[in-house]
Amino acid sequence: MATLVKNTSRLSLAMERTGQWVFNQEIPTDVVVVVGEANFALHKFMLVAKSNYIRKIILESNEPDLARIDLSDIPGGPEIFEKAAKFCYGVNFEITVHNVAALRCAAEYLQMNDKYCDGNLASRTEDFLAQVALTSLSGAVVVLKSCEDLLPMAEDLNIVKKCIDVATAKACNEANFPSRSPPNWWTEELSIIDIAFFERIIASMKSRETKAFTIASAVITYAERSLPDLVRDQSGSGTISSDPNDSDFRIRQRDLLESIITLLPSEKAVLPINFLCCLLRTAIFLRSSSNCRNELEKRISVILEHVTLDDLLVVSFTFDGERLFDLESVRRIISGFVEKERSVAVFNGGDFKEVCSTAMQRVAKTVDAYLGEIATYGELSISKFNGIANLVPKGARKVDDDLYRAIDIYLKAHPNLDEIEREKVCSVMDPLKLSYEARVHASQNKRLPVQIVLHALYYDQLKIRSGTEEHNVADAVSTRNQLQADVSLVKENEALRTELLKMKMYITDIKKTQGTSTSKGINSKKPTFFSSMSKKFGKLNPFKNVSKDTSNIEDDGVDLTKPRRRRFSIS
Repeated sequence: MATLVKNTSRLSLAMERTGQWVFNQEIPTDVVVVVGEANFALHKFMLVAKSNYIRKIILESNEPDLARIDLSDIPGGPEIFEKAAKFCYGVNFEITVHNVAALRCAAEYLQMNDKYCDGNLASRTEDFLAQVALTSLSGAVVVLKSCEDLLPMAEDLNIVKKCIDVATAKACNEANFPSRSPPNWWTEELSIIDIAFFERIIASMKSRETKAFTIASAVITYAERSLPDLVRDQSGSGTISSDPNDSDFRIRQRDLLESIITLLPSEKAVLPINFLCCLLRTAIFLRSSSNCRNELEKRISVILEHVTLDDLLVVSFTFDGERLFDLESVRRIISGFVEKERSVAVFNGGDFKEVCSTAMQRVAKTVDAYLGEIATYGELSISKFNGIANLVPKGARKVDDDLYRAIDIYLKAHPNLDEIEREKVCSVMDPLKLSYEARVHASQNKRLPVQIVLHALYYDQLKIRSGTEEHNVADAVSTRNQLQADVSLVKENEALRTELLKMKMYITDIKKTQGTSTSKGINSKKPTFFSSMSKKFGKLNPFKNVSKDTSNIEDDGVDLTKPRRRRFSIS
């Protein structure tokens, strides 16, 4: 509505101004030129003197006295026709970078060229383009912007090509030899034009073998200016609609984004990873094509060692920060990086499982911190949590403290998990790789399954008794085997204790119900019961028929050079 009112006021103003300088001729007008909704009362002889097109219309008309001419399809509309009419009347007006392209197209439409009349409007506008408009980057960009509504005539007159050539040359020169501050001011200038023209400028820059960093700078600025609410907003506090398919506006944004991605330099390391993560989140939100998302994921995975926690969170959450996106993109990114690192390790002849690069260790730490951030969300399933945690090779984590923190947060946010599910969550962690502080915390953590707590307690006891320091870690394989044996023995001990308690209760009930005679009968069987129990505990005792000298114990899975004591109790 506002645009309609503005256009109407412009038409009225144009007709009013035209009337002022036309009626000063003191000669009655004899023709009305219609341009859209505007009517211009003019003189035929003044128009015919400069416009060969109007002359042909009057000569070829079947009406003896043509009084109305329709020029509604003239480029630029009523405002440009007003200036063309002024030129015919010899009235001065200003040619600027904003209207020169439209005046040149109008001159071509009206056939106001030098073949018909010397010094006509066409030559005047050509001179202005060459001597003023196309001498600077800003002028060329403004003219190119004005050509968006003048196609295809502006293309046929080579105005677009001239502007693109000048803009490319000036931009490359500014990138190499900045003439003012900030040095990348030229990228802001290019960001105002349509994507179709921008694509042609970037293609022209590539043909000139412009540096990839220069092209990347231009593309980044263009993306931030064209999609400000999507690419620039990294805080997760936006209020964007969650359904991108509601409007044509979102469809245009999707097309624009996919066009921008095709312009990215082939050198994948020249783009900052936070910018790529923002593009990926935008692509997910706008439901761009799979090829578009895959390209961004590959670019991110190549330089994942530079990723920060905030970058991964940008990809993972919606713009309002209230819910998780599909985590498959993050999983594919991490998986791609791990595969790249594995290929490098194999090529160098190393063992990827045992020795990981510094980049891999840095990514592992970031992934563990990322798991801690997303663990609080109820919709995060165990399989997705474990799936991301297991992508990182075991050797990439020197200690599992960060992973333990993420697991603890997940268990706290999901209190309804049973013992088996909690064990499944903890299966991604190696309790033997926890620091002393983490083990102390784990031994007192009621959210952890009993097996993990026993691992932590046993490991500390083993280190204390053996007198080893924190950096002298016992053989992990033998320790795990011993721990598994201890856990199974403890569980069997618990089962026997439960059986004993049940039996005691059973005997008590019989005493109460059957009286003294029954009690005697039961008492006579007591030796048999405790005899059987003694046999069971005898089987449980690992020191049966063995000397107290622990150096004689034979166990393939335990380091027997150090004495070890166990206690098995049913109390």
